[in-house]
Formats: sequence, C-alpha cells, structure tokens
Amino acid sequence: MGNLIADPVARPRGAAPVAVAVSRDPDPGRAVADLARQLAGTDICFLLVFAPAALDRDALAEALNGAFAGLPVFGCTSAGQITPEGYETAALLAIAFPKAHFRCASLLISPLKPLAISRISRDLRRLASRFPRTANWNRLALTFADGLSKQEDMLVATMVTTLEDLPCFGGSAADDHEFSETFVLHGGRFLTDAAVVLLIETDMEFAGLGFDHFLPSDQHMVVTRAIPEERIVEELNGAPAAEEYARQLGLSVDELTPKVFAENPVLVRNNAMYHVRGIQQALPDGSLSFLSAIEDGILLTLGEGQDLIAKLRAGLDVADTRGRRPDFILGFDCYLRKLELGQKSLTGAASRLLKEHRVIGFNTYGEQHCGVHVNQTFVGVAFFGPSWTTLL
Repeated sequence: MGNLIADPVARPRGAAPVAVAVSRDPDPGRAVADLARQLAGTDICFLLVFAPAALDRDALAEALNGAFAGLPVFGCTSAGQITPEGYETAALLAIAFPKAHFRCASLLISPLKPLAISRISRDLRRLASRFPRTANWNRLALTFADGLSKQEDMLVATMVTTLEDLPCFGGSAADDHEFSETFVLHGGRFLTDAAVVLLIETDMEFAGLGFDHFLPSDQHMVVTRAIPEERIVEELNGAPAAEEYARQLGLSVDELTPKVFAENPVLVRNNAMYHVRGIQQALPDGSLSFLSAIEDGILLTLGEGQDLIAKLRAGLDVADTRGRRPDFILGFDCYLRKLELGQKSLTGAASRLLKEHRVIGFNTYGEQHCGVHVNQTFVGVAFFGPSWTTLL
C-alpha cells in the first residue's frame, strides 16, 4: 500500500505537491503495478525510484519500463527507504514530481571509474546550456552515484565547480549493507560503475539541509600511510590503523564491529566545519576501509556522539523566509545513522519524526552536500510551496 497525493493545484492546505507511492510486494512486477495504480492520474514530469537491493533488477526495470513508458525514471538501489511511514527496509518507493511544479534534464555518467573530469565538466556545461531557464523558477542539481565506486568525492567537486552557483545534493547508491554491487537507474536500466546527474527546475522555493550528531573530541590521529584511490588507511600515528583506532577507544581490534564504527566515527575539519568520515570495516591486514576520501597527512578527530533524536528533530525543524513549514523534504540519510538508531532502539522514534516532517528518500552509502562527500550525515532538500500557496 502507499500514499497518493492529489493534483497539487487543488491540494488542501499542508498536502505535499508530489505523489508518493509505496509497495512492499516482493515480486517486482506486482510491486510496480501497485505503484502505477497509486500514481494513476498524476501528470508526472519525472519519477524517482528507490529500490531494495533484494528485488530482481532486470525484472524491476522491465516492469518500470512497461508501467511508465515514455516517462523519465531515475533512482538507485538503497540500504533502506524513507517512506511516508518513516524508515523501512524492503519497500519499493516512487516519488512522482508533477509537471505543474517541476522540469528536469538528466546526464548519465558511465563508466564512472576512472573519473574523466574534463569530459564530465564538458557534458555538464552542455546539459546546462541546453536546459532553458523558466522565469522566476529555481534550480538545483541532484546526483545518485554507484556507492562502491569511490568516485563521489571528485564527482561532486566537479559538479560544484562546473555548475558554479547551482546547489548540488545527492546520495550514494547502496545494497542493503552487502557491499557487493550498487546500481543507479537511468534510461530504463540499472547500471553499476555509473552516476546520474539531474538538473531540476521548480517554481517551489527550497532550502538545503545537512546535519550529523557528532562533536569533535580531544582525541586525534594523523593518517601516516594511506591508499587514497581505495579509501584505505594502513597506518594511523605510525601504527597499524585498526590497532591505533581501537587503542584510542580502549578496545582490542577483535572488538571492532559495525556498531563501534557507527558510534565512533572520525571527523575531518574543513575551514570551520567538521565532516564525518565513516569507517566501513577493519580489513584482515590491519588497515581500515573508509566510505569517503582519505589521504596521507590528514588529521582525524574522534567524534563524540550527541542525542540522535534531539539532533534529528532540530535538523528537520526548518521554515522558509515566510515562516512556512516544508511541503516535503527529499532526504538522503546515511545507513550508519539508521544502524545506530536500530542499535539504540530509536528507529520508531526517528520514524515518527520523519513522518511528522514529511521526509521521503533513502538510506545511502554516502551523502553529497556543499561540494563535499560525507558520511553519517542527513542531507536533504526542503521544498516550500510557491507564493500562491499562502492564499490557500
């Protein structure tokens, strides 16, 4: 079952100007048919689909092509979905952006690795130049990238540099914590080693969100040997990385688990801001595998976790210049945050907050915001109705 929101022009006060459909059917064909029924009557500009990795991708793509023939459909596999009910793990989520409020142009980057910066910059400039502007409408860019490509850092930096003042947001595709293969959806196919960039124009106002729940501690480590292209740290403070990280926490290497990594990330300072660098796992050779950029000489600071629910509530509590609450928030939330919430039995409380603030989106293997690829962060775009909605 799902939630279908009526034509945005006639919507009641407070209803979101997008149509959201959810199916929990494990059969891809039936699941897509369920989505299509829920979205019937919606004048769709483009569709975002966030899929559990367990669904058969070929069958899902075929069903989407049949049910939504002629419509642009984008998205990716995920480590969980944020539906109108909050966090879920096996739901097929579709978000229909109506023509009344949105226009879109897309670029597929494939292969993604190695990253061809000059080619991507050229293609992005061409895409932007061929996407005519609508007077008084606002623009932003979204990106969905293979979450195991290890290319998101350079990709988002290239996007921000090339697109200049255009705000860029995104999330890395995931595969339900398997770390095997992740896929993006474009042109009727699920593709790995690829990224999708969307230029979106809307008559709605929007604001970017980005927050985590960690403060810097007084414990520091310097990366003394790394393999940057693989996001692997071999040594910290001149010692084997896993051993030194464990020592800083008062643990043994054998005690390093996903729970430990989720609750004790490291932070990197960028000007006045700290960004989280999530640790994926300890490798058999004693090194640490990271989920975002890492290199020799970087100073890492252990993060001290704060109240997850309080930080989530404060981060989602936004309003526009008129004091209006968002009509909806498109959210990209790190899988490590969801993992920590589960470990602390807080998933229900977090889901209620997400529902209350009309968040829809997915759990990622990394988030893109302010030109940086980060981890353990909630990144989102809060959309506020056009000025005429104040008259409804």
